[in-house]
Amino acid sequence: MTRLRVIDLETTGTEPPAEIIEFGRVDVVIGAQGATIEPPQSWLYRPMRGIPPETMAVHHITEADFGPNTPVCTPDQLHAAVWSGPAPAALVAHSCAFERQFIAEATTGAIPWICTYKVALHVWPEAPRHSNQVLRYWRGLTLDNALAMPPHRAGPDAWVTAHLVAELARFASFDQMVAWTREPRPMPLLTFGKHRGQPWAQVPSDYLQWMIGQTDMDADTVWHARRELAQRI
Repeated sequence: MTRLRVIDLETTGTEPPAEIIEFGRVDVVIGAQGATIEPPQSWLYRPMRGIPPETMAVHHITEADFGPNTPVCTPDQLHAAVWSGPAPAALVAHSCAFERQFIAEATTGAIPWICTYKVALHVWPEAPRHSNQVLRYWRGLTLDNALAMPPHRAGPDAWVTAHLVAELARFASFDQMVAWTREPRPMPLLTFGKHRGQPWAQVPSDYLQWMIGQTDMDADTVWHARRELAQRI
């Protein structure tokens, strides 16, 4: 059997030094007879620097949600949240690059990650979109709303992603999912700009060079541009 630990975070911002204020996790155990999804767990953590109103508007966590004994998410607290219970074979998150900003290798060690967003792009390229909620409904997953709602809370979002990884495991092996996570996301067509919708082979070289030179360009997009240019040499 393979134990996968699905993780979801709610934070005070999109990148550090923003703080973790909610940690949700769900274990998925995959065996010969299919997947068993264990009950979700979640913990709240008090931020040291408050929560911006723009962020509260996403997850609706406010200062009123914290009691006098709510802990701060210290490294020890985070380590316990990740590792308490049976050891998993991998950590899982939807678009796990976000979680990995806040849960560094100092906490996770060498354990691999599985990104259900990247895996879904490989397994279901025809999906209308690849957010966890769109995939939930597109795949017709029947979930208990008492556990799956509301969205943008760590426990419910981990619960939805747990069902997605269980579904993806029907079509892809553990090794495939880990390998795809380590690679740039598949991008058969350019997704923006005046050449949007064109295959990479049809994008002019000067436009590819321009993309590579942009310091704020998405890393996966730059990788595909570099690969296409290298193939033209």
